[in-house]
Amino acid sequence: MEMRQLSSPINIKGFSVITNNHTEFSPLGKIPTLWQRFDNSIAVDYKGGERVYGVYFNYESDLSGDFSVLAGFDGDSVPEHLKVEHITIPAGKYLVFSRQGEMPQIAIDAWSDIWRYFTEGGAEYERTFSIDFEHYVNGNHIDVYIAIK
Repeated sequence: MEMRQLSSPINIKGFSVITNNHTEFSPLGKIPTLWQRFDNSIAVDYKGGERVYGVYFNYESDLSGDFSVLAGFDGDSVPEHLKVEHITIPAGKYLVFSRQGEMPQIAIDAWSDIWRYFTEGGAEYERTFSIDFEHYVNGNHIDVYIAIK
């Protein structure tokens, strides 16, 4: 884990759902279906430099409340018939948790690291619960950015 300053905002397009951790830890989880919809609808130009992001925002409170998740990318190649949402990841301070390995396990492991860091006490940084995001660097590497004060 390391603190990084995101110097420029990132514009993301994609699809979103409203959910919470209780729902996601049950068979009714919405995030897997969200990613399936994104993967089936958007052709990401990885060779051209486009990257995929999972953006967490509109936090109701903390890790126990509702929040929105957007599965998206930073490219422009959206089929005209699709209605996509837009969100801007703001510049700012983020604590970054990185994992490499097999998907989806590395995403699960990164979030486990995050929850452990912020709930076990003694954390050097404090979450803002404003916007967090997953940056899928490639198929085997994820960086999860957590907004901090």
